[in-house]
Amino acid sequence: MGVPFAAAQLLWRRGYREADRATHFLNPRLEDLHDPFLLRDMDRAVARIRAALAEREQIEIHGDYDVDGVTSTVVLKKALEIIGADAGWHIPHRLHDGYGMQPAAVDEAARRGVRLLISVDNGIRAGAAIARARELGIDVIVTDHHLPETELPPALAIINPSRADCSYPNPNLCGAGVALKLAHALLLGAGWPEAKLYRVLDSFLKLVAIATVADIVPLTGENRVIVKHGLNGLGNVKNPGLRALLDVAGFKDKIPNATEVGFRIAPAITASGRMDSAGQAVRMFLTTDAAEAEGIARELFALNQERQQAERAIVQEILERCEAAPVGDSEAALVFWGEGWHRGVVGIVASRVMQRYHRPAIVMGVENGVAQGSGRSIEAFHLLDALESMRDLFTKFGGHAHAAGLTLPAEALESFRARLQAYASERLTAEDMQPVVEIDAVLELPEVNEALWSALEQIAPFGMDNPKPLFALRGGRLASPPQLWKEKHLKIALKQGGRTVVLKGFGMGERAGELEAGGVVDMAFEIERDWFGGLGLLARQFRVVDSASAAG
Repeated sequence: MGVPFAAAQLLWRRGYREADRATHFLNPRLEDLHDPFLLRDMDRAVARIRAALAEREQIEIHGDYDVDGVTSTVVLKKALEIIGADAGWHIPHRLHDGYGMQPAAVDEAARRGVRLLISVDNGIRAGAAIARARELGIDVIVTDHHLPETELPPALAIINPSRADCSYPNPNLCGAGVALKLAHALLLGAGWPEAKLYRVLDSFLKLVAIATVADIVPLTGENRVIVKHGLNGLGNVKNPGLRALLDVAGFKDKIPNATEVGFRIAPAITASGRMDSAGQAVRMFLTTDAAEAEGIARELFALNQERQQAERAIVQEILERCEAAPVGDSEAALVFWGEGWHRGVVGIVASRVMQRYHRPAIVMGVENGVAQGSGRSIEAFHLLDALESMRDLFTKFGGHAHAAGLTLPAEALESFRARLQAYASERLTAEDMQPVVEIDAVLELPEVNEALWSALEQIAPFGMDNPKPLFALRGGRLASPPQLWKEKHLKIALKQGGRTVVLKGFGMGERAGELEAGGVVDMAFEIERDWFGGLGLLARQFRVVDSASAAG
């Protein structure tokens, strides 16, 4: 295939072992998107929307306050506008309204004269709200991707690839991906030439790609098509809101990759819903006023800084608790809560705790006797199944195998912690709770070159099920003492085969004492583009092979 050996190794390890399959993987096409009518109830949903359009009924989109919910709302509203419908939209407030479609929101929609509600990125567990809609004569179309309960809600149509009775080829769409499929189905009825249809779909993919990356779903198959084309499209953005968001994030003259979207773009969108109202993010993407868009984008980044401060404070408090009472091997699941902890950031904190201790973690804020929060889990533990086993404790809960949200009375917290730890202890082994560094290929420094980088850019975007490649360098010699950078990071100069490179070791400052000039180390590292020229190497882990004195 004309790629460096290390890239061929990488493709082989990821299951692409024939040249034609590997070529198809490297060059995903828009035509590879599946027929949206393969989704169960898609025909019913499209027919009902077209009937509403013919009768000039009022339509409202009911979204969610995270990246997936915000972008789903925008994509579906734009698609409805294209076919002639001026749909309204509603995003619940995380702190005041809680997650998902609530009966009170349905009552308000009825007062506004809404006759058709379409949920995006939520609704699959909103049985009470949808039953209330039926009482009021409002039809509901659910588009969602979260796991359903045993009994589906009484909606007119439920478009969800996670339905047990849905045979759609890609069960791993995010909420915006499902909204995209509904948009695709609606536009198929417009009678456009194929080229125009794919041109419009391509314009939607920019936002859907951001959501797909942010929601941490597998970046293979159809999702790879979405993210590959969507991220490439960020080099030519006409939407004033998205353009402003990219500019304020520092991507005025360059295209962010999936990692940069996940760490710099998505958090700013999410901050709106975590710290205030996600409606601001929706308005940013819908406005045609560039000045207004820039103002909102700057506001979102300010909110994200506020979010980061709140997050750091909670993480610090949890780490102090863990120092006072160290996490033991017997604690197979961790549950933390605090009075007044900001509920908008506890999910991110749970992720930090899970990564640090490599076991499922739940973090909750307590207010007025109610605990509300989020959990994150390791690959070996199905978090939603665990919550299902003790559903009697919760006011409400839902989510995925490795991420979930929950609400319960504060007096039930101790019982919840004990039951979750017991449940996890029965299912997780000590080996499950040990982080594993999986190496994709062993390289020598002369092999790290532009040809390898070009191949890696083709294999990208990286994420779930197509992780960022991790390479190993064996027997590199330290060219100089490590440099402490910004008090907590390291710069490590290594030489091998006549070449010297500097690796950045984020968060490795405390390990500086292990390294001496002339010492020999094995290094696990990633390769990244250095925007200031050339390639940059990120140290992920290292093992000291020999010290300077022992090496002579």
